[in-house]
Amino acid sequence: VQLVESGGGLVQPGGSLRLSCAASGFTFSMYTMNWHRQVPGKERELVATISNAGGSTNYADSVKGRFTISRDNAKNTVYLQMNSLKPEDTAVYYCSFRVGRTYWGQGTQVTVSS
Repeated sequence: VQLVESGGGLVQPGGSLRLSCAASGFTFSMYTMNWHRQVPGKERELVATISNAGGSTNYADSVKGRFTISRDNAKNTVYLQMNSLKPEDTAVYYCSFRVGRTYWGQGTQVTVSS
């Protein structure tokens, strides 16, 4: 099982980024996928969730209306489109899924700063 996040970087407040998480080693289309984020010294926060077929999504209140989770089951990839970014969105972003245990990617750093 492998999850590889990409797309992070430095962006100014109000800007946008699109994160990707490429999955391999399991039947991607069978599982709900999640995006989380973590700031040093704080607990990892669930940001967004998408059902296996993409028909159902959920968001943390802090990102609702600004972030959009999507997936392409043909490409085994889940995305997080982040718009209207704020400095408080600065964190390492991880994708995950759970089957018996939770599998995590290595994370991608997002820094929102002027």
